Amino acid sequence: MTVETGADGAIRGGLPADEAELVAALNLNRGELNERMGVELLEATPERVVGRMPVEGNRQPYGLLHGGASVVLAETVGSMAAMLTAGPENAAVGLEINASHHRAVTSGWVTAVATRLHAGRSVATFEIRITDDGGRPVCTCRLTCMLRSRPPAGGVVPGRG
Repeated sequence: MTVETGADGAIRGGLPADEAELVAALNLNRGELNERMGVELLEATPERVVGRMPVEGNRQPYGLLHGGASVVLAETVGSMAAMLTAGPENAAVGLEINASHHRAVTSGWVTAVATRLHAGRSVATFEIRITDDGGRPVCTCRLTCMLRSRPPAGGVVPGRG
């Protein structure tokens, strides 16, 4: 499935209407850090979430994509997948994330694909693969989230309230 976003942020491509509406709602409620870093979601289902982030603006002093920026992107797509797995009345809270950095990136975009590995009643685990514009591996992460019966600290579930 190919998905593109226009300069206006509108989703273009092969998403079903319901998924396109969900992705648009999630992008509107993606949070302050993701806005600052330029993270945008492209696909969203409980089994798989895809997002991307520009390298420019997210580099460390050597001019390379900051490893922490990769982890932010990974946690974003993995947490969104966990939230969708938890369901509309529940929330997901990160328990653990790890990252293996494979290659340096200096320009362009990186794309993260979160794939669900396990979903139980209280825990969900996702593998997140981040690639560069050429499809080469940049970083691989694993995220484990606790599934809760309500959002923590009085927060709201993105796109739902």
